[in-house]
Amino acid sequence: MLDTSPLTAAVERFADRLRAMPQSRLQQGAAAEALELARELSVRAQALEAARQGAGAAPAREMPDAGVFVVGDQVAVAGLDLAEALRAAAEGPAAEGPLGFPETAKAPSGMADEAVRLVEQAEARATR
Repeated sequence: MLDTSPLTAAVERFADRLRAMPQSRLQQGAAAEALELARELSVRAQALEAARQGAGAAPAREMPDAGVFVVGDQVAVAGLDLAEALRAAAEGPAAEGPLGFPETAKAPSGMADEAVRLVEQAEARATR
């Protein structure tokens, strides 16, 4: 089983920091940075799920802008969804091929590492 605990820890840390930020800080760009991250994590999770489902997959949906006070929760949900999709991709057969993605794609462990970097970079930009 793929260990996604570094991803979930990074996501939960950033989400908690966002939830604790004052409105002024969120409006100065932290919320926009967080929403961009949540959207990226969501796209990645949906792509993994679509690869596993094959032709019957639903079209990708964009994470909505629900306001500055919700971005912490959006980051948490998108990050945890991605962690679950990565674990599922690493575990079993899929509709399109080994692990559910093309041979040229990264392995789930590499995708998890990359997602951790994305979260850490977004957190650094949002909190400076």
